[in-house]
Amino acid sequence: MALPKANRLKSRKDFQAVFREGIRRHGSYLTLRALKPLCSTKPSLDTATQTTQTTDSLHLASTQIGISISTKVSKRAVVRNRIKRQITAALHNLLPKLSPGWRLVVIVKPTAAESKCVSPQFLQELEQLLAQAEVFDGNS
Repeated sequence: MALPKANRLKSRKDFQAVFREGIRRHGSYLTLRALKPLCSTKPSLDTATQTTQTTDSLHLASTQIGISISTKVSKRAVVRNRIKRQITAALHNLLPKLSPGWRLVVIVKPTAAESKCVSPQFLQELEQLLAQAEVFDGNS
């Protein structure tokens, strides 16, 4: 079960922006990089209509998520793909709770493959990392 297309972080430019400007939260199996949505500053009278349109489009923008898993985690593609599928399934469960407009990158640590980590552990750790980064609705 893949993430919806609107929720996928695809381009190299987007990944680089998240790595360069995003906040980091570390767990035992995963690292989360999160880039906050752009917030408009106080509008002046001239630009009030422009910022209103920007804010409206910001609320409609969906959260984009990318998963990064290197060959350091495992040399075998089968193992890396299995971990990626488990993380995607966990993210699919958390998707309705996320605030719109965020760009997230989930980085898998080598300990995930070594300890035979399973889906409930990924779900629990993702919830903790997203709560720490204040990505859930009502936290931003």
